[in-house]
Amino acid sequence: MRILGINALFHDPSAALVIDGRTVAAAEEERFSRRKHGKRPVPFSAWELPEQAAAWCLKRAGLRPQDLDAVAYSYDPALARPADVMGLDDPWDHLRQTYAREAPGFLAAALPGLDPGLVRFVPHHMAHAASGAFAAEGADRSSVLVLDGRGERASHLAARRTGDRLEPLYAQDLPHSLGLVYEELTAHLGFLRSSDEFKVMALASHGSPRMLDELRRYVYPTGDGGFHATGVPWNEFCAPRGADEPWTGTHADLAASAQAVLEETLLDLVRWLHGRTHDDVLTLAGGVALNCVANSRIAREGPFSRVWVQPAAGDAGTALGSALLLAAGAGDTPEPMARADLGRDWSDAELGAWLKTAGVPFERPPDIAATVAQALADNAIVAWFQGRSEFGPRALGHRSLLAHPGHAGNLERLNDVKGREQFRPVAPMVIAERASEIFDGPLPSPYMLFVHDVAAGWRDRIPAVVHVDGTARIQTVDPQREPLVARMLTEFERRTGLPVVVNTSLNTAGRPMVDDPRDALECFGSSPVDLLAIGPYAVRRDGIFRTAEEG
Repeated sequence: MRILGINALFHDPSAALVIDGRTVAAAEEERFSRRKHGKRPVPFSAWELPEQAAAWCLKRAGLRPQDLDAVAYSYDPALARPADVMGLDDPWDHLRQTYAREAPGFLAAALPGLDPGLVRFVPHHMAHAASGAFAAEGADRSSVLVLDGRGERASHLAARRTGDRLEPLYAQDLPHSLGLVYEELTAHLGFLRSSDEFKVMALASHGSPRMLDELRRYVYPTGDGGFHATGVPWNEFCAPRGADEPWTGTHADLAASAQAVLEETLLDLVRWLHGRTHDDVLTLAGGVALNCVANSRIAREGPFSRVWVQPAAGDAGTALGSALLLAAGAGDTPEPMARADLGRDWSDAELGAWLKTAGVPFERPPDIAATVAQALADNAIVAWFQGRSEFGPRALGHRSLLAHPGHAGNLERLNDVKGREQFRPVAPMVIAERASEIFDGPLPSPYMLFVHDVAAGWRDRIPAVVHVDGTARIQTVDPQREPLVARMLTEFERRTGLPVVVNTSLNTAGRPMVDDPRDALECFGSSPVDLLAIGPYAVRRDGIFRTAEEG
């Protein structure tokens, strides 16, 4: 079966292609359109489709729209109820539902040759669940927990995978939603809702959960697999912060309190689920699963032996999950996704042609990994553009900004490069076999979705990547799966004695992650990055300006 998965209705529109159960390609529309998150999650944008991502997925496999056996759309309007009936203040939601019902026609127009009769509506949370349960390795018999803002009529799903079957166990009806509560707090703290929730998580590490008892009146587990989460009077905790106003200790304390009540509720949900299934493996999906602090607490204190999180846990991942769910239902055996690099790439010759067209001086060193390692050892900031782009919001060694972790000032320096708030942390990447010497937490951690305690003896050695609470959100690197990144790390350790490199996403604030060579050159040219490592080529900032002066 050749199945194209589509996520479009709310936010992070994306497409994924699954052929005979194997994931061939997956990409978010933002990487093509250069609009962060693809669009805003309002009813008036619900008609917008991931046209460029879908066309690229088909091109990657050499398929035409008429070659598809099915298209999976990750929302089923037949399951929805009017917003006011569900207790939601969303007077234009009926427009969203109309667009969803008309999606087959919209898709046929966007992909000429597609038979609209091939479009199948997949329940939103089942698509999320499949993106975890079917994509995880070693999860043939596992439990899955989905939490986000909302689907058709719920905000949560507990389910179980047995072979190629996915069985729903419990769903929490709206308006109760942990995701919507966290979104409300994001807006109250002056950040962009449905976009900047990770900033609240980062801010929480600077505060104390002194408002936890009061928040428990509004957010709490109900003991039956569900929860209460609605009606939080945020103004009673603190006045809203303006987007351009500085944050205060009270803002940080409220963030810490909300983070704590979220973690408590999630732990109750996973314990209830384990009590029903007694499985060893738990997979997580939905936007709440991008909260790496909560994930770590689930792994540390929860009853499951292993916790796996879908790297594209937000709505983008439902494109993949919906396609995998249809594939399993059609008799194909879904193959796990062993890596997250499912997007675009370019050959060495193509990259060289881009550089020649741009008219920038460049070199092709004998080993780009060693060249980058030396630049990092010399405290340069490096833009690293290698292989296929990542699916999901994390830079995992394909579209990254790299720096030396041993200089504390590099945190501020990178935040200045990216134009973002100084309380935002950066992450370490480390070869998997060395991780346990330095970091205490779930290992391996290839997708940067857990936080780890940094060993006391290492905190002063790698200060740039240590959060204020002594933790770090790490990425472990498997040399078999990421040989180039592993070689760069090895070369850096040989020069510095440090097996860790700073890794943050290759973008600037408010912009999607760099995806194609033009994006890389524009980002390099507009920000104070010292070296661009693009495929086997190196472009040096001092070389560009020296050439300009000579000209």
